[in-house]
Amino acid sequence: MNISLPETMKAFVDEQVRSGEYGTASEYFRELVRRDQKERAESRLEALLLEGLESGEETPVTPEFWQTFRGKLAARRAQRNKSK
Repeated sequence: MNISLPETMKAFVDEQVRSGEYGTASEYFRELVRRDQKERAESRLEALLLEGLESGEETPVTPEFWQTFRGKLAARRAQRNKSK
């Protein structure tokens, strides 16, 4: 993969490498991609959590709720593992 940058951006990337934080320009770009992936995953999770909060009636979260929830989760995992 080749990336073309304006001279000012290339100089910035080169400075990041010279600072010693990154060994190569490729390393710098990999880190940028990782950060973007993480931010997108966090945004997706946040959207799903908000969607869950806004859907249906409220459910009190008690120790009994978590016990039932974990049981259902374990059952789903077991079922999924059987189908593999």
